[in-house]
Amino acid sequence: MFRGVRPYLVEAGLDDPVVCYQGAVVADPATGEFFRHVPIPRATALEAIDAVVEAGFHVNCYVDDELYVAEVTPEARAYADFQGLEIHAVGPLHEWLRDDPTKLVAVGEPAALDALEDELEPRFAGKLFVSKSLPYFLEFAHPDVNKGSGLQFVADRLGFTPAETVACGDGENDRELLDWAGFRVAVANAHPEILARAELVLPDVEHEGVAELLEALLGELGGNSS
Repeated sequence: MFRGVRPYLVEAGLDDPVVCYQGAVVADPATGEFFRHVPIPRATALEAIDAVVEAGFHVNCYVDDELYVAEVTPEARAYADFQGLEIHAVGPLHEWLRDDPTKLVAVGEPAALDALEDELEPRFAGKLFVSKSLPYFLEFAHPDVNKGSGLQFVADRLGFTPAETVACGDGENDRELLDWAGFRVAVANAHPEILARAELVLPDVEHEGVAELLEALLGELGGNSS
């Protein structure tokens, strides 16, 4: 969510467009304006909500950069507390939803979500982008949405190319991001599909591998500019 990432943008002093919601949104950090927004058509979202609920999983629904749930459950709290978000409990989502949501997320145990992904990905082929982000989160977005398409939008806006881009990933939802970028990087504990794509593997987050890479790149740029 944009509201989830905004505090980090402020702390870092970044003012370039930021890709959120797996690429469904590109936002202006200063104003919150959405330069790009590709939501899920409501009819498809309702079908996905029903499928996830019938399978016994909690669903998060995102509309207007707010988090909506049928009821506040431990699963809802786990996601909201992870991001520091406010939860809006609205009753059954199928009855409540009137707009096209930006994203849906099923929350549950990793192995159970793997089975749900195997079941729903072919069912919604061409209708939804379906991918794990973290092991406990299975995400659903518009079929044209992924991190690669979001970054393409930013590249077109700012005027850079894949060849000028370094992308770092860890989860399976980073596949399209790494496929788009000219130089592909993974952290050591990344999903196997991400490790297979990587030209460089860094230490995991606990050992600040990405931070080391950024410091090296910024140091090189500083050296070139001087």
